Amino acid sequence: MKKEDVRKHFENKFGKEPGLVYASPGRINLIGEHTDYNGGFVFPGAIDKGMIAEIRPNGTDRVKAYAIDLDEHAEFGLTEAEAPKANWARYIFGVCREMNKRGVEVKGFDTAFAGDVPLGAGMSSSAALESTYAFAINELFADGKIDKFELAKVGQATEHNYVGVNCGIMDQFASIFGKAGSLIRLDCRSLEYEYFPFDPKGYKLVLLDSVVKHELASSAYNKRRESCETAVAAIQKNHPHVEFLRDATMEMLEDVKTKISEEDFMRAEYVIEEIQRVLDVCDALEIADYKTVGQKMYETHHGMSKLYEVSCDELDFLNDCAKESGVCGSRVMGGGFGGCTINLVKDELYENFISKTIAAYKEKFGREPKVYDVVIGDGARRLA
Repeated sequence: MKKEDVRKHFENKFGKEPGLVYASPGRINLIGEHTDYNGGFVFPGAIDKGMIAEIRPNGTDRVKAYAIDLDEHAEFGLTEAEAPKANWARYIFGVCREMNKRGVEVKGFDTAFAGDVPLGAGMSSSAALESTYAFAINELFADGKIDKFELAKVGQATEHNYVGVNCGIMDQFASIFGKAGSLIRLDCRSLEYEYFPFDPKGYKLVLLDSVVKHELASSAYNKRRESCETAVAAIQKNHPHVEFLRDATMEMLEDVKTKISEEDFMRAEYVIEEIQRVLDVCDALEIADYKTVGQKMYETHHGMSKLYEVSCDELDFLNDCAKESGVCGSRVMGGGFGGCTINLVKDELYENFISKTIAAYKEKFGREPKVYDVVIGDGARRLA
């Protein structure tokens, strides 16, 4: 959906007087999974797919919203008691409430929005929606006085308090802070961040969506967090300064191998190695060494599949197809148990890789994976 299309829908619903148009992107994470709650690093980037919204203050204390893709309307007030029922509208309401809690006097507005972030593919369409409205409300009702970090926290708090998802800050952070041609290394403990160049000339970045989501995810996620905490508690007895697995080394973990279960050991081993892989990839990108980047992606997939055990047959199959096609790097992206693989593919191998993989996947699983080419783009901004 283009800016012009959103404007057309806005005019049809709310009249000719134009509003302002804002956009925020979805995101990918090149490497660094299950590192966030272990005090480690993640390495996301904003993508060229996102949400676009036109917004115009309406002089009332009510919000009138139109979700173009769903062809649904919602109208709601701005007090806590007036939360809308529609799930999509709760994101907008939540952002209004969170901005209000930060001293912004949010007033009523008319808005229409649409997006091209594929739903359920792990590219954070919800963070794109939250970031669009946080950025817009900051400009329209606060003269831009809320800083970008706080805008990311507004999106995160919206998820926690109005949607019921206890997420970290990576998705909203990438959506607000994204920069074309760069990935962002975010330290999940200190929230310090640094941009690294990502301009893989001669390569494409492509996601293959397995079109499956296994039900295990939330209980399995909690179990893995517990494993990490168990390993930390054991290591702390010898090394009291270790607060997260981020602070631990493989030597420290080896020292407690007999004191924790084999499963807990494997989970901690994956995390310690993954935190180091993020740093290795950053070093490789500084010298445009995409071969090492790709190798580390394969190592991550192996770790997520065999040590952390959050992959599944479909994702392992897609990863094997990438290897067989000579793809530079491939791994499961996101928490696991379904979703996408992210692949770094040389231009000359791209067509063959995609066509062979689609055919092989369909033959094995009876359905085709979805293919999403992505380019690293800019974060939240005003378009017009």
